[in-house]
Amino acid sequence: MSQITLVRHGQAQTKARDETGYDSLSPLGHQQAAWLGEHLRDTREQITRVYCGTLIRHVETATAMQAGQYAQIVQDPRLNEMQFFTLAHLFSAQHGIALPQSREGFVAYMPQLLMAWEAGTIDEAPESFDDFHNRVGDAMAEIGAGRGPALVVTSGGLIGMVLRQTMGLATPAFARACIAIMNTSVHRLHRLGTDMALTQFNAVPHLDRPDRQHAQTHL
Repeated sequence: MSQITLVRHGQAQTKARDETGYDSLSPLGHQQAAWLGEHLRDTREQITRVYCGTLIRHVETATAMQAGQYAQIVQDPRLNEMQFFTLAHLFSAQHGIALPQSREGFVAYMPQLLMAWEAGTIDEAPESFDDFHNRVGDAMAEIGAGRGPALVVTSGGLIGMVLRQTMGLATPAFARACIAIMNTSVHRLHRLGTDMALTQFNAVPHLDRPDRQHAQTHL
């Protein structure tokens, strides 16, 4: 049975407000990834293929996890995140809805942003919603067709899109899933017949210890 384990990258630069500034791990992000890698080794996780996006935070997470010990890490730009900050700045300029300053503010903001993007009402978006949907679907179909358990290090928005496609989520639910996904969280898909089914969501067993609960971050 095919299995895909999706991992969101470690905490990045939370104070950044553009794509470049955000795209590297914080010291805590490196530690989160190292702890996850240690957990996978301790539990003797069976992994025969490793993939990640080409963003710095993806590569740094996979490296800190020591994921290369399982297999050569294949970098695939189809596994990169949506350009969230670029979309947010365009949304603010064109619709007057500013990027929130708190996680709580994202609860109402994310559905608005994603629904506008899906509707095509954000002019000059760097990528259309449909293109994002299709590249994620193509990458996951290709990985799912491969042999052996696969590890995929990527971003929260991409994991949210996988959930949308796997579970038939409408955009508001897709947005809420994106908000909920924690740094270095683990999500699992198994093949059932011709389709993939979600069997684990947002697990952080490597952060469940009392002395690590401070590292259960979303931003």
